[in-house]
Amino acid sequence: MKSALVTGSSGDIGRSVCRKLAADGWSLYLHYHSNKKVVDDLIYEFTILYPEQDFFPLQVNLEEDYAIERLKKQIFSLNAVIFAHGTTEYGLLKDLTSEKMDTLWKMHVKIPILITQAFQNKLHRDRNGRVVFISSVYGEMGSGNEVFYSTVKGAQLAFVRAYSKEVASWGITVNAISPGAIDTHMNEHYSDNDLEVLKQEIPMRRLGKASEVSFWVSQLLQPESSYMTGQSLTISGGWLK
Repeated sequence: MKSALVTGSSGDIGRSVCRKLAADGWSLYLHYHSNKKVVDDLIYEFTILYPEQDFFPLQVNLEEDYAIERLKKQIFSLNAVIFAHGTTEYGLLKDLTSEKMDTLWKMHVKIPILITQAFQNKLHRDRNGRVVFISSVYGEMGSGNEVFYSTVKGAQLAFVRAYSKEVASWGITVNAISPGAIDTHMNEHYSDNDLEVLKQEIPMRRLGKASEVSFWVSQLLQPESSYMTGQSLTISGGWLK
């Protein structure tokens, strides 16, 4: 049975990805940091709906190097990794501390790369492995007030382009999805007026849905997507493109 690790399973996009993949027949390792109840509720839901699949919770802090060894001890077979965890830091670059830079770099770049490195051989076994990063349109276009977040998301895209070439002959595809403004908790800092202004900047005049991101994750995991690698799909309603 095919198995996937979804990091950030307790987040809005992570939950949507888990629901879509579980419905597609995947067994899942559901990673979370602190929101245990959300993951427990998901596993309860999935166990009832899909009794022939397996669902395992994984509590790990992806800001710490020890996370890799903890994951290696708990994950057995693995066919896909979806990196859906992360956070941002709002404000001007002049106010960003070195410690915050280190946190964002480790969370979005270093630890995902170490996880990919650690599980490369497992992904290689069936010659149909998948690595998917949930990146950001800011990694493509950049954003003031989120300069370092844009930087680490851009680094994810650079890794996707480079690593995809290294493992293509192994049948492993490496791709990214770059969402625009999606209706998630990450947008809670916007006032109602700010949201309306933002919507007017988006050609489709609305925020995206988490399900409109997880749909493309599902597509990238299909066997028919085996010839697509090193790419980034921008899901933004036409915004910033």
